[in-house]
Amino acid sequence: MAENNPFPGENNTGHIWDDNLRELSNPPPRWWMIAFWASVIWWIAYGVLYPMWPTIDGNTKGIMDWSQMQEYEKGVAEVESVRAQYETQIEGLSASEILAMPGLSDYTVASAKVLFGDNCAACHGGGGQGGPGFPVLADDDWLYGGAIDNIQQTIAMGRKGIMTAHGKILSDTEIDSLAKAIEAGNPTSDPNFTQKGCIACHGMDGKGMAVLGSANLTDGIYRFMPADGETLLDSIKDTIKYGVNDVTEPKTREAVMPAFGDRLSKDDIKKLAVYVHKFGGGQ
Repeated sequence: MAENNPFPGENNTGHIWDDNLRELSNPPPRWWMIAFWASVIWWIAYGVLYPMWPTIDGNTKGIMDWSQMQEYEKGVAEVESVRAQYETQIEGLSASEILAMPGLSDYTVASAKVLFGDNCAACHGGGGQGGPGFPVLADDDWLYGGAIDNIQQTIAMGRKGIMTAHGKILSDTEIDSLAKAIEAGNPTSDPNFTQKGCIACHGMDGKGMAVLGSANLTDGIYRFMPADGETLLDSIKDTIKYGVNDVTEPKTREAVMPAFGDRLSKDDIKKLAVYVHKFGGGQ
Protein backbone atom coordinates (compact mmCIF):
# COMPACT_ATOMS: atom_id res chain seq x y z
CA MET A 1 0.00 0.00 0.00
CA ALA A 2 2.83 2.38 0.88
CA GLU A 3 4.51 1.90 -2.52
CA ASN A 4 1.39 3.26 -4.21
CA ASN A 5 1.14 6.26 -1.87
CA PRO A 6 -0.22 9.20 -3.92
CA PHE A 7 0.99 11.63 -1.25
CA PRO A 8 4.75 11.03 -1.06
CA GLY A 9 6.69 12.94 1.58
CA GLU A 10 3.56 13.81 3.58
CA ASN A 11 4.51 11.73 6.62
CA ASN A 12 1.43 9.56 6.43
CA THR A 13 1.30 5.88 7.31
CA GLY A 14 0.30 4.73 3.86
CA HIS A 15 -3.20 3.81 4.99
CA ILE A 16 -5.46 5.62 2.53
CA TRP A 17 -9.20 5.27 1.99
CA ASP A 18 -11.50 6.75 -0.60
CA ASP A 19 -8.55 8.18 -2.57
CA ASN A 20 -7.61 10.95 -0.13
CA LEU A 21 -8.59 9.95 3.43
CA ARG A 22 -5.32 9.02 5.12
CA GLU A 23 -3.72 8.47 8.50
CA LEU A 24 -0.92 10.87 9.43
CA SER A 25 1.87 10.24 11.91
CA ASN A 26 2.68 13.82 12.95
CA PRO A 27 3.88 14.34 16.53
CA PRO A 28 1.50 16.06 19.03
CA PRO A 29 1.89 19.82 19.54
CA ARG A 30 4.67 20.85 21.91
CA TRP A 31 2.27 22.50 24.36
CA TRP A 32 0.30 19.25 24.58
CA MET A 33 3.45 17.21 25.35
CA ILE A 34 4.51 19.73 28.00
CA ALA A 35 1.10 19.50 29.66
CA PHE A 36 1.18 15.69 29.46
CA TRP A 37 4.56 15.32 31.16
CA ALA A 38 3.66 17.99 33.69
CA SER A 39 0.58 15.97 34.65
CA VAL A 40 2.72 12.82 35.01
CA ILE A 41 5.15 14.67 37.28
CA TRP A 42 2.25 16.08 39.33
CA TRP A 43 0.72 12.61 39.67
CA ILE A 44 3.97 11.23 41.06
CA ALA A 45 4.41 14.24 43.36
CA TYR A 46 0.82 13.88 44.63
CA GLY A 47 1.50 10.23 45.48
CA VAL A 48 4.50 11.29 47.54
CA LEU A 49 2.75 14.16 49.33
CA TYR A 50 -0.69 12.62 50.03
CA PRO A 51 -2.16 9.18 50.88
CA MET A 52 -2.31 7.20 47.68
CA TRP A 53 -0.27 4.04 47.12
CA PRO A 54 -1.87 0.78 48.33
CA THR A 55 0.07 -1.34 50.80
CA ILE A 56 -0.56 -4.67 52.50
CA ASP A 57 -2.07 -3.04 55.60
CA GLY A 58 -3.71 -0.01 54.01
CA ASN A 59 -1.99 2.73 52.04
CA THR A 60 0.90 5.15 52.19
CA LYS A 61 0.27 8.16 54.40
CA GLY A 62 2.22 10.72 52.36
CA ILE A 63 4.93 12.98 53.73
CA MET A 64 2.34 15.66 54.60
CA ASP A 65 0.47 13.20 56.85
CA TRP A 66 -2.89 14.54 55.55
CA SER A 67 -6.18 12.65 55.69
CA GLN A 68 -9.83 13.40 55.03
CA MET A 69 -10.74 12.39 58.58
CA GLN A 70 -8.28 14.92 60.00
CA GLU A 71 -9.78 17.58 57.76
CA TYR A 72 -13.30 16.57 58.81
CA GLU A 73 -12.45 16.55 62.52
CA LYS A 74 -10.79 19.95 62.18
CA GLY A 75 -13.93 21.34 60.53
CA VAL A 76 -16.17 19.86 63.22
CA ALA A 77 -13.97 21.31 65.95
CA GLU A 78 -14.19 24.77 64.36
CA VAL A 79 -17.99 24.56 64.14
CA GLU A 80 -18.29 23.32 67.72
CA SER A 81 -16.07 26.12 69.00
CA VAL A 82 -18.48 28.65 67.47
CA ARG A 83 -21.53 26.82 68.80
CA ALA A 84 -20.13 26.24 72.28
CA GLN A 85 -21.16 29.60 73.72
CA TYR A 86 -24.75 29.06 72.58
CA GLU A 87 -24.97 25.38 73.48
CA THR A 88 -23.75 26.12 77.00
CA GLN A 89 -26.50 28.69 77.44
CA ILE A 90 -29.17 26.34 76.07
CA GLU A 91 -28.11 23.63 78.51
CA GLY A 92 -28.73 25.91 81.49
CA LEU A 93 -31.98 27.55 80.36
CA SER A 94 -35.59 26.47 79.91
CA ALA A 95 -37.29 26.58 76.53
CA SER A 96 -39.30 29.65 77.53
CA GLU A 97 -36.11 31.45 78.65
CA ILE A 98 -34.41 30.61 75.35
CA LEU A 99 -37.41 31.95 73.46
CA ALA A 100 -37.16 35.26 75.33
CA MET A 101 -33.54 35.84 74.25
CA PRO A 102 -33.54 37.05 70.60
CA GLY A 103 -29.96 36.14 69.70
CA LEU A 104 -30.09 32.74 71.37
CA SER A 105 -33.53 31.91 69.98
CA ASP A 106 -32.31 32.75 66.45
CA TYR A 107 -29.39 30.37 66.91
CA THR A 108 -31.74 27.72 68.29
CA VAL A 109 -34.03 27.95 65.27
CA ALA A 110 -31.07 27.59 62.89
CA SER A 111 -29.73 24.67 64.92
CA ALA A 112 -33.11 22.90 65.14
CA LYS A 113 -33.88 23.01 61.41
CA VAL A 114 -32.10 19.71 60.79
CA LEU A 115 -33.66 18.18 63.90
CA PHE A 116 -37.11 19.08 62.63
CA GLY A 117 -36.36 17.74 59.17
CA ASP A 118 -35.09 14.43 60.56
CA ASN A 119 -37.79 13.85 63.17
CA CYS A 120 -40.92 15.88 62.41
CA ALA A 121 -41.18 16.94 58.76
CA ALA A 122 -42.28 13.52 57.51
CA CYS A 123 -45.63 13.98 59.28
CA HIS A 124 -45.97 17.73 59.79
CA GLY A 125 -44.36 19.02 56.60
CA GLY A 126 -41.13 20.97 56.20
CA GLY A 127 -42.81 24.24 57.18
CA GLY A 128 -45.24 22.86 59.75
CA GLN A 129 -48.06 22.92 57.20
CA GLY A 130 -49.18 19.44 58.18
CA GLY A 131 -49.77 16.40 56.03
CA PRO A 132 -52.64 14.03 55.27
CA GLY A 133 -53.98 13.00 58.67
CA PHE A 134 -51.42 15.03 60.62
CA PRO A 135 -51.91 18.39 62.42
CA VAL A 136 -50.80 21.77 61.15
CA LEU A 137 -48.20 23.36 63.43
CA ALA A 138 -48.28 26.82 61.84
CA ASP A 139 -51.75 27.91 62.94
CA ASP A 140 -53.11 28.95 66.34
CA ASP A 141 -55.18 25.85 67.00
CA TRP A 142 -53.57 23.51 69.55
CA LEU A 143 -55.34 20.56 71.16
CA TYR A 144 -52.98 20.54 74.15
CA GLY A 145 -52.11 24.24 74.16
CA GLY A 146 -49.57 26.12 72.10
CA ALA A 147 -47.51 27.67 74.89
CA ILE A 148 -43.81 26.83 74.69
CA ASP A 149 -44.00 24.55 77.75
CA ASN A 150 -46.98 22.66 76.29
CA ILE A 151 -45.12 22.13 73.02
CA GLN A 152 -42.04 20.89 74.86
CA GLN A 153 -44.14 18.43 76.85
CA THR A 154 -45.84 17.20 73.69
CA ILE A 155 -42.50 16.52 71.98
CA ALA A 156 -40.97 14.83 75.01
CA MET A 157 -43.92 12.69 76.13
CA GLY A 158 -46.01 12.31 73.00
CA ARG A 159 -49.80 12.51 72.84
CA LYS A 160 -52.57 9.99 72.46
CA GLY A 161 -55.99 11.46 72.98
CA ILE A 162 -59.05 9.25 73.31
CA MET A 163 -62.58 9.89 72.20
CA THR A 164 -65.19 7.24 72.90
CA ALA A 165 -66.95 5.81 69.87
CA HIS A 166 -70.54 7.02 70.19
CA GLY A 167 -72.00 4.72 67.56
CA LYS A 168 -73.38 2.49 70.33
CA ILE A 169 -74.61 5.42 72.40
CA LEU A 170 -76.26 7.64 69.81
CA SER A 171 -78.70 6.74 67.07
CA ASP A 172 -77.93 7.66 63.46
CA THR A 173 -80.48 10.47 63.74
CA GLU A 174 -78.84 11.86 66.87
CA ILE A 175 -75.37 11.62 65.29
CA ASP A 176 -76.63 13.45 62.22
CA SER A 177 -78.18 16.22 64.30
CA LEU A 178 -75.07 16.65 66.47
CA ALA A 179 -72.74 16.63 63.45
CA LYS A 180 -74.75 19.38 61.74
CA ALA A 181 -74.57 21.54 64.87
CA ILE A 182 -70.79 21.05 65.03
CA GLU A 183 -70.39 21.83 61.33
CA ALA A 184 -72.29 25.07 61.91
CA GLY A 185 -69.85 25.95 64.70
CA ASN A 186 -72.55 25.84 67.38
CA PRO A 187 -72.45 22.39 69.01
CA THR A 188 -74.34 23.54 72.10
CA SER A 189 -77.41 24.24 69.96
CA ASP A 190 -78.07 20.50 69.80
CA PRO A 191 -79.51 19.01 73.03
CA ASN A 192 -77.48 15.85 72.53
CA PHE A 193 -74.29 17.79 73.21
CA THR A 194 -75.33 18.23 76.83
CA GLN A 195 -77.54 15.20 77.31
CA LYS A 196 -75.10 12.64 75.92
CA GLY A 197 -72.12 13.89 77.92
CA CYS A 198 -70.09 15.72 75.24
CA ILE A 199 -69.62 18.58 77.70
CA ALA A 200 -67.46 16.36 79.92
CA CYS A 201 -64.56 16.63 77.45
CA HIS A 202 -65.40 19.54 75.18
CA GLY A 203 -66.68 21.89 77.89
CA MET A 204 -69.97 23.62 78.38
CA ASP A 205 -69.21 26.00 75.51
CA GLY A 206 -67.84 23.30 73.17
CA LYS A 207 -64.43 24.97 72.94
CA GLY A 208 -62.51 21.99 74.26
CA MET A 209 -60.05 21.55 77.12
CA ALA A 210 -56.28 21.67 76.58
CA VAL A 211 -55.69 19.51 79.65
CA LEU A 212 -57.57 16.68 77.93
CA GLY A 213 -56.55 17.48 74.38
CA SER A 214 -60.23 17.72 73.41
CA ALA A 215 -61.01 19.68 70.25
CA ASN A 216 -62.59 23.08 69.99
CA LEU A 217 -65.84 22.34 68.12
CA THR A 218 -66.68 25.97 67.41
CA ASP A 219 -63.74 27.20 65.30
CA GLY A 220 -64.20 25.20 62.10
CA ILE A 221 -60.73 23.65 62.37
CA TYR A 222 -60.72 19.86 62.16
CA ARG A 223 -58.10 17.30 63.08
CA PHE A 224 -59.51 14.84 60.54
CA MET A 225 -60.33 16.15 57.09
CA PRO A 226 -62.79 14.45 54.72
CA ALA A 227 -61.51 11.57 52.63
CA ASP A 228 -61.93 11.52 48.85
CA GLY A 229 -65.62 11.58 47.93
CA GLU A 230 -66.59 12.46 51.51
CA THR A 231 -68.14 15.70 52.74
CA LEU A 232 -67.10 17.51 55.90
CA LEU A 233 -70.38 16.47 57.49
CA ASP A 234 -69.64 12.82 56.68
CA SER A 235 -66.20 13.16 58.29
CA ILE A 236 -67.65 14.70 61.46
CA LYS A 237 -70.23 11.94 61.71
CA ASP A 238 -67.50 9.28 61.32
CA THR A 239 -65.50 10.82 64.17
CA ILE A 240 -68.56 10.89 66.43
CA LYS A 241 -69.58 7.38 65.51
CA TYR A 242 -66.20 5.63 65.61
CA GLY A 243 -64.30 7.82 68.06
CA VAL A 244 -60.55 8.37 68.26
CA ASN A 245 -58.09 5.73 69.46
CA ASP A 246 -60.97 3.67 70.84
CA VAL A 247 -59.59 0.12 71.08
CA THR A 248 -63.11 -1.33 71.15
CA GLU A 249 -63.97 0.07 67.70
CA PRO A 250 -62.17 -1.34 64.61
CA LYS A 251 -63.05 1.74 62.52
CA THR A 252 -61.85 4.26 65.09
CA ARG A 253 -59.77 7.24 64.06
CA GLU A 254 -56.08 6.83 64.83
CA ALA A 255 -54.12 9.80 66.14
CA VAL A 256 -50.88 9.18 68.00
CA MET A 257 -47.97 11.55 68.49
CA PRO A 258 -44.90 9.46 69.45
CA ALA A 259 -42.76 10.44 72.42
CA PHE A 260 -39.28 11.72 71.59
CA GLY A 261 -38.02 11.90 75.16
CA ASP A 262 -36.18 8.61 74.75
CA ARG A 263 -34.82 9.47 71.29
CA LEU A 264 -33.58 13.03 71.65
CA SER A 265 -31.60 14.83 74.32
CA LYS A 266 -33.24 17.37 76.60
CA ASP A 267 -31.45 20.19 74.77
CA ASP A 268 -32.64 18.92 71.38
CA ILE A 269 -36.22 18.80 72.64
CA LYS A 270 -35.92 22.39 73.90
CA LYS A 271 -34.59 23.42 70.50
CA LEU A 272 -37.48 21.73 68.71
CA ALA A 273 -40.00 23.35 71.05
CA VAL A 274 -38.60 26.80 70.24
CA TYR A 275 -38.49 25.95 66.52
CA VAL A 276 -42.14 24.83 66.43
CA HIS A 277 -43.25 27.81 68.51
CA LYS A 278 -41.51 30.11 66.02
CA PHE A 279 -43.76 28.84 63.23
CA GLY A 280 -46.19 31.43 64.53
CA GLY A 281 -48.82 29.21 66.04
CA GLY A 282 -47.53 29.18 69.59
CA GLN A 283 -49.52 30.96 72.29
